[in-house]
Amino acid sequence: MTKNTKVIAVSNQKGGVAKTTTSINLAASLAMADQRVLLIDLDPQANLTSGVGLKGQSTAAGTVYDALTAEGTPAQEFVLATGVDHLFLVPADRHLTGAEIELVTMTDRDQRLRRFVNALRGEYDYIFIDTPPSLGLLTLNALVAADTVLIPLNCEYFALEGIADLMSTLDRVRTSLNPGLAIEGVLLTMYDDRTNLGQQVGGNIREYFGEQVFNTVIPRNVRLGEAPSHGVPVILYDARSRGAEAYVALAREFLARTQAAAGGSC
Repeated sequence: MTKNTKVIAVSNQKGGVAKTTTSINLAASLAMADQRVLLIDLDPQANLTSGVGLKGQSTAAGTVYDALTAEGTPAQEFVLATGVDHLFLVPADRHLTGAEIELVTMTDRDQRLRRFVNALRGEYDYIFIDTPPSLGLLTLNALVAADTVLIPLNCEYFALEGIADLMSTLDRVRTSLNPGLAIEGVLLTMYDDRTNLGQQVGGNIREYFGEQVFNTVIPRNVRLGEAPSHGVPVILYDARSRGAEAYVALAREFLARTQAAAGGSC
């Protein structure tokens, strides 16, 4: 039976908001719930690739850089299995830095990832695209390829700074390139309920985005920072940590929302 694949870009042009942490740990939690999940590392820093223990690895076809810039190779040949059952990866490395420049002169420069992703639809339940902290051509490719956007926001003073730019970019993409692009949800990260600032910023974000904000919040947690150095999702590093429990809860909420939306569209 062909799967009805959902493609989610994890995006925020600000760095340090837990995009990669969210991509890895939400995807791993879904995979451990028997969902077939593909991660695409679209950040030249390749932290997602190293975070699942595959730093420096690629298939014979190459990395996501080759998938974007080459022609004719079947998309599935760029996919690696990870150490988590049902979780797969299209890896990145430093060569991806050059893609921003090389794509400028290519035909359909903003459609390259969409074609690649569309060739993989039906193979996975979910495809997550981890984007760089910018609104350049790589992020644009992700937004054009995606069905929805998941926006992590850290609960700090400047959390909403730049969000207007991201919303403007989403509007432009909808207008000319991807009319169906929707917001999957807004995720509060690095949350510390012991501080007035955390509570205040969390309240401001919920007021701004309303029901688009996930009920689940991701706390500040040392284990979330340690897990990538061991090349595993936090649920395999310390399943009882607050960080692991939060991402498992997020996966449940994510699935419930997806199922509710699917039911509503029937």
